[in-house]
Amino acid sequence: MHIGIAGAGLLGRLLALELSRAGHRVDVFDPASGPGPNAESGSDAAAWTAAGMLSPVAELECADARVFAWGLRSCYLWPSIVHGLGEPVGLSLQGSLLLAHRGDAGAAQRVISLLQSKADPLYQPELLDAARLTELEPSISGPALSWLLPCEGQIHTVQAMQALAAQCTRQGTHWHWRSTVHAVEAGTLRVQTQTSARRESVEGLRLLQSEQGETLRFDHVFDVRGIGARPQLLVRGVRGEVFWLHAPSVKLTRSVRLMHPRHTVYIVPRADDMLVVGASEIESEDRSPVSLRSTLELLSAAHSVIPELAEARVVHSETNLRPALPNNLPLLTRDKGITRINGLYRHGWLVAPAMVEEALKDGLS
Repeated sequence: MHIGIAGAGLLGRLLALELSRAGHRVDVFDPASGPGPNAESGSDAAAWTAAGMLSPVAELECADARVFAWGLRSCYLWPSIVHGLGEPVGLSLQGSLLLAHRGDAGAAQRVISLLQSKADPLYQPELLDAARLTELEPSISGPALSWLLPCEGQIHTVQAMQALAAQCTRQGTHWHWRSTVHAVEAGTLRVQTQTSARRESVEGLRLLQSEQGETLRFDHVFDVRGIGARPQLLVRGVRGEVFWLHAPSVKLTRSVRLMHPRHTVYIVPRADDMLVVGASEIESEDRSPVSLRSTLELLSAAHSVIPELAEARVVHSETNLRPALPNNLPLLTRDKGITRINGLYRHGWLVAPAMVEEALKDGLS
C-alpha cells in the first residue's frame, strides 16, 4: 500500500518505521525544515522538547486506565524499538522518584492516595526512608518525603528522534519537509509546500492544484499533526518549558518529580552529565522564551533537592506546545482510508508506541 503521513513528530516517525518495515511505500509531510530540531522556526514537534519520562504510574494523577495500559505496553515496547534503530539511544527503566518538602506534604499525600487508588497492586508507590533514598540516589538531599514509582523510566528524546528518522530513511521512507498539510480526509492529503523548498515529487498522486496547495491521493493516510490539525480537531497547545543543565558532579539515575505549589517540577538525567529540568504544564499557547519567574522557580526547586546543582551550567532553555484535546486524553480513530491520532498532551513518549501498535494491529483499509 501507499501510505501518506501528515506530521513527522514522534508518532509520524514511529508509524513510518513500522509501515516501511512492513514493505509499504511511505511518504511523510511536515512543515519543519528537516529531520533535526529546529526550535527557532516555531514548527518543531513537541517530542523534541519533551524530557522523555516514561511514567505510567505517575501519570495516573491526571490520566485514565487506558493511558495507564498504553503506558505499560509502551515501556515494554521501547527496548525492542531502540534495539532495532542501530544507533545509541539512552533508555532506562529503573523506576522514578516522587519527592516533596514538608510544606508540600499534604499535596503529595493526596497525589499518592490517588495513585494508590488507581494503580494495580503490582504498581503501587513505595515509601522510602532517608537511608533507602540515599542508597538509590546519593545526589538527592533535602526532601521530607519520597516514593519510588515502579515500572517507570526515561528515554533520550533527541537521540530517539534522530535515530528514528535515520532508520526510516534506510527503510525507504520519503520525507517532504517544509510541506504543510492543511486538510486530511480519507485517502487524501492537501499539501502546500514552501516556494523555496525542493520537495521530492509524489508521482501519479496529484489530483488537484490550487492556491491552497495540491491534493494527493494515497491508499491510507494518517493524521498525526498535533496542534497543526486545527480546525479539523479541537486541539489546543499547552506550553512546556525546559532547561538543559550540565552537572558533572551530579550522579542521577532516575527521573525525579518534585511537588511544587504551582506545578510539578521534573528533573531527568541524560548522557554526558546532562540534566533536563522542566515543568509539567502551563495553560498557554505562548512560544516565547522562558520567563524570569519560571527560571527562578524551576531551577530553585531543582537545587532544593540536589544541592550540587549550585555549580551546574545552564546550557540551553526551550519552550514548546504539547497538543491537548478538551478532555486532556489521547484520541485514536480509524476509518476506511484514514487514521487520526492526536491529543497526546504530556503523555507522548509514554503512550506513542502502544498507540501506533493499536492503530496498525488489524491492518489498514
